[in-house]
Amino acid sequence: MSTPTLYLIVALAPLLGALISGLLAMKISRQAAHSVTIAGMLVSTVAAGFVFYDVAQGHMYNGPVYTWLVSGTTTYDIGFLIDRLSATMMLVVTFVSLMVHVYTIGYMADDPGYNRFFSYISLFTFSMLMLVMSNNFLQLFFGWEAVGLVSYLLIGFWYTRPTAIYANLKAFLVNRVGDFGFLLGIALVLMYFGTLQYDAVFANAGRLAGNTLEIFSGHPWSLLTVICILLFVGAMGKSAQFPLHVWLPDSMEGPTPISALIHAATMVTAGIFMVARMSPLFELSQTALSFVMVIGAITTFFMALIATVQYDIKRVVAYSTLSQLGYMTMALGASAYSVAIFHLMTHAFFKAVLFLGAGSVIIALHHEQDMRRMGGLRKYMPITYLTMLIGAFANAGFPPFSGFFSKDTIVEALHEAYAAGTPGALFAYLAALGGVFVGGFYSFRLIFLTFHGSERFTSHDHGADLAHGADQGSAAHANAEHGGPPHESPAVVTIPLILLAIPSIAIGWVIGQFLFGNYFGEAIFVAPEHETMSKLAEEFHGVIPMVVHSLTTVPFWLATAGAAIAWLIYIARPELAGRLREKWGVLVTVLEEKYGLDRLNDWLFAGGARRLGNGLWKVGDVTLIDGLFVNGSARLVGWTSTLIRQIQSGYIYHYAFIMIIGVFGLLSVMLFTWRHMQ
Repeated sequence: MSTPTLYLIVALAPLLGALISGLLAMKISRQAAHSVTIAGMLVSTVAAGFVFYDVAQGHMYNGPVYTWLVSGTTTYDIGFLIDRLSATMMLVVTFVSLMVHVYTIGYMADDPGYNRFFSYISLFTFSMLMLVMSNNFLQLFFGWEAVGLVSYLLIGFWYTRPTAIYANLKAFLVNRVGDFGFLLGIALVLMYFGTLQYDAVFANAGRLAGNTLEIFSGHPWSLLTVICILLFVGAMGKSAQFPLHVWLPDSMEGPTPISALIHAATMVTAGIFMVARMSPLFELSQTALSFVMVIGAITTFFMALIATVQYDIKRVVAYSTLSQLGYMTMALGASAYSVAIFHLMTHAFFKAVLFLGAGSVIIALHHEQDMRRMGGLRKYMPITYLTMLIGAFANAGFPPFSGFFSKDTIVEALHEAYAAGTPGALFAYLAALGGVFVGGFYSFRLIFLTFHGSERFTSHDHGADLAHGADQGSAAHANAEHGGPPHESPAVVTIPLILLAIPSIAIGWVIGQFLFGNYFGEAIFVAPEHETMSKLAEEFHGVIPMVVHSLTTVPFWLATAGAAIAWLIYIARPELAGRLREKWGVLVTVLEEKYGLDRLNDWLFAGGARRLGNGLWKVGDVTLIDGLFVNGSARLVGWTSTLIRQIQSGYIYHYAFIMIIGVFGLLSVMLFTWRHMQ
């Protein structure tokens, strides 16, 4: 089998499964639907493994599959760029997606849209693969928009819920804002470079580094700075960076499997991958890099704070995702692209564990998501508890779990960038340290509220943490309906959890080869003046020394302090929770309101659009079109008819008199004209 054929199998196997499951959804059984889509994902995952091995042997590929369009001298191809960056993404995407497919059998077992859901998640995987395998901006944009479209369908999968419809519209519209900037950036690339092929654009980037354009007259901007910032605006939408992050927490309205797929390894990581792929452009603009770093820093710290006041188990993990994406974005801004991709990879596994583990808990409690109505679940769900505990340790960055290696390296990279005087690096470094502390707190707050303490799903007493707004009677009512205590989820749920927990522990141990062994080669370009990674390589002496050294570092003790405070508040002294909420009521309200950004968007943008629409309707439609043109013309005809009707008397002498006046007037005009002609 030729290598290009193998690439096609990776991408098209999920598409084939999606088409069969979707087009024949009403004709095939549930077993047939999940069998064909899982088989497609298994084939794609195995093929991606072979591609990864082939690329590791030094075999790269960059070529067209077919020509889609020729316009003038510009050719638009569909093609593949397979190097170590894309091969890594392919393997992560396919493996996580395969685990989500298997998990879905258990989670969606009773859902009437079972076949449709499997079709959607396979189509989603195909779209993401087309994005990461592309060798040109056109195909990148196709995959970019396709994941946005399918995410709209998946977030609103339960379309009878008004909240789900609101969430998918919000996700779709916010991403259109980012995608507009992304499309403008691609348009500038085509305008100035005359091609959309990556290799041609990157080869000529240095030649255009000095070019400027005037967005406002008299104010020249660096061309590459404008292109990079516009491209990053697209990444801000897809990867949910402030202020375009508001769609991601609401996307929890979709089924849990898609929450894991969107937030772990696919859609939200598309922006991170794109910036890393565009490193030859970003490295030529320090302004763009600093912009990226500051946006990531804001997202990292301030979104982590919101996670500390959430009680919906899925929303805690969602805000955790926002914070972790901020870490990746900061690494990109510090020119530590390989670290960003490394954290993307480790995050894909431990975040999938947390989301799917949350889904396992939700199944056991018959779709209860409020952590105030959980507690004491570890003895009922030992596998789910252990795997989520592993995910929490990795998410908080404790050694030797995978998240430690990537997150700790990001913090060190930001420190090196600050030492080198990179603009914005000090703010980013402080935000990263703050995020480590808050991350340790919210990660173990989730574990303690869900799996430790009293069994609040059977009791009217929800504890001190329920003093503000809990419906204490609903838990007992729900338990009566459940018909007994919760129990461990079936194997189709727990096996994916176990398989994802293993790399959540061990995948970080490849840090030496991945970050300091020139793993990415020419796939990522770093300018000589950005020496962050080379300095970190000098300080790296192996996995074990790194783990031992971490026990004396600030990030380790900040994460430990966060976890310890969570233990104190929610296990040792649970009455403190209510007191702290009362004492810090203003701060809690600000965080619960998500800094007012949702209200601002609803009032300014959504409300502004509604007010504009109402104005156009009342003034444009009712007043001008209906009132003036339609009804106005009818009234004019009526008035004219009424006036003319006055001379339609029916008397012959009236008509004769009018005829005489008409003849007299006509003769007068003719005489007047004749005399002037003389």
